[in-house]
Amino acid sequence: MIWLTWRQFRSQALIGLGALLLLAVYLVHLGLRIHGDYHDALAHCPVRLGCGGQLATFADHYRLPVDLLGYLLLVVPGVIGVFWGAPLIARELEAGTHRLVWNQSVTRSRWLAAKLGLVGLAGVAATGLLSLLLTWAAAPVGTVLNNRFSPVLFDSRDIAPLGYAAFAFALGAALGLFVRRTVPAMGATLVVFAVLQVVVPTVVRPQYQAPVRTSVPLTAQLISGLTMIGAYGDIEGVHPSGGPWVVRTSAVLDSAGRPVGHTAWYQRCMNDASMAELPTCLADGHVHVDVSEQPADRFWTFQWLETALFTALAALLTAATFHRIRARLS
Repeated sequence: MIWLTWRQFRSQALIGLGALLLLAVYLVHLGLRIHGDYHDALAHCPVRLGCGGQLATFADHYRLPVDLLGYLLLVVPGVIGVFWGAPLIARELEAGTHRLVWNQSVTRSRWLAAKLGLVGLAGVAATGLLSLLLTWAAAPVGTVLNNRFSPVLFDSRDIAPLGYAAFAFALGAALGLFVRRTVPAMGATLVVFAVLQVVVPTVVRPQYQAPVRTSVPLTAQLISGLTMIGAYGDIEGVHPSGGPWVVRTSAVLDSAGRPVGHTAWYQRCMNDASMAELPTCLADGHVHVDVSEQPADRFWTFQWLETALFTALAALLTAATFHRIRARLS
């Protein structure tokens, strides 16, 4: 069965292997450049604490390729589910070749186990290799930016992609078996996986542990770095020190904890101060925001929890697939 599965799967495997090798070579090349430039930036600083400007320039230089590779790795599990998982069983059901195998004294369970085991493990291994290489290559950039909890970085580094790949493949295989048509199964796999990739980071992940609430004073420097400040005190882009994941940010508050968005002095700052004067004008009001955050030291806890979640979902889908093929498929 393993040899037969390989013969049926070899076209996709060879295409995937070629793409994997090309991307791996590029990641190694990029990683060597990043690590070399990072050590050069540190070596040319008289004092490590005085390297902020040079390290910021270094991180900005590599931010775009690192982010693009992160987005690419987000897509890889979905590609495995759509192009490896969904056709795996659906294509055989459409062609009727599964009956020939079952008539050769091969049980349904053995037939399914060989297919899922060989192709699924290959998909998870390929994703794991890419995640390992990207994690190593981009490590100095992540050290400078200190943003491991950002959605793209969290989803594309370390062990979480292994869970995504296992789930996407099991999802594709299960939908292929239940739908019994290749193209609809591929489309359904893509939709379900894409929806979960949006819902889990925004709805589920913040609930793994209760967020910590903290107060962040709004200095002129911090206000200058905000991504948005609204006319009535709503702001975005607060990044406390230490690299936590900011789940929620309050409106701008005064020293007594009251919103200041509708006060006269806040409106004077927003309406009369220039863009250069605005940060100082607001900071002179001794304002702050309350943020709900997941501390940076919870990163690995969240990685293990999310990997376990998607692995458990993959196991449930696999169990449902075995149950279906034993009980009802003809």
